[in-house]
Amino acid sequence: MPEAAVPPTRSLTRLRSAAADCRACDLYRDATQTVFGEGPRDAAVMLVGETPGDVEDREGRPFAGPAGRLLDRALEEAGLDRDRAYVSNAVKHFRFHREGKRRIHEKPDAGQIAACRPWLRAELAAVRPRVLVVLGATAAATILGRSFRVTKQHGEALEWADYAAGSPLTTDDGPPIDDAVVVATVHPSAVLRSRERDAAYAGFVADLGTVARVLA
Repeated sequence: MPEAAVPPTRSLTRLRSAAADCRACDLYRDATQTVFGEGPRDAAVMLVGETPGDVEDREGRPFAGPAGRLLDRALEEAGLDRDRAYVSNAVKHFRFHREGKRRIHEKPDAGQIAACRPWLRAELAAVRPRVLVVLGATAAATILGRSFRVTKQHGEALEWADYAAGSPLTTDDGPPIDDAVVVATVHPSAVLRSRERDAAYAGFVADLGTVARVLA
């Protein structure tokens, strides 16, 4: 597979257009379209999840399905506005298998995550958020490294500078951003799957509340 052809620009419009033709991994073959991030380039908050789901793949927007609706509600309860945030995923194409007519989400593999890494790096460099919110284990491994554990450090206000050197997003050209506060939490889909959903949701909102306090 060819490497991702990321243009040298901070224009999200140009990045999105280039990503639409990405063939850096095999996921483009079955996915409907590339699901690039969305939101203002001057967003103070950037949220990064794992990969698009079925609804996102069809609509072309990140977090447009059930997990996205839960995220929107949690952001509002935490005092944050999704419309003022930039929202994306570590991987831009939907990975799935079929069960009858249903398309069932599958976690992207290491090669697919690595192939998409240049796009996330470019998004971070374009937006340069004050706070970077990591949603779930895949996003955490992609941004902070495989040793990071969301279960142990969720809801903490962490300094990007403490993780930049070991981040998979850091290349020979340096890290994609110089500084930011990083807040890790669960992926909203994990809240939907939880047997104790009310408690999981309350914890999710509490973690996002850290973001609101950092921005205050």
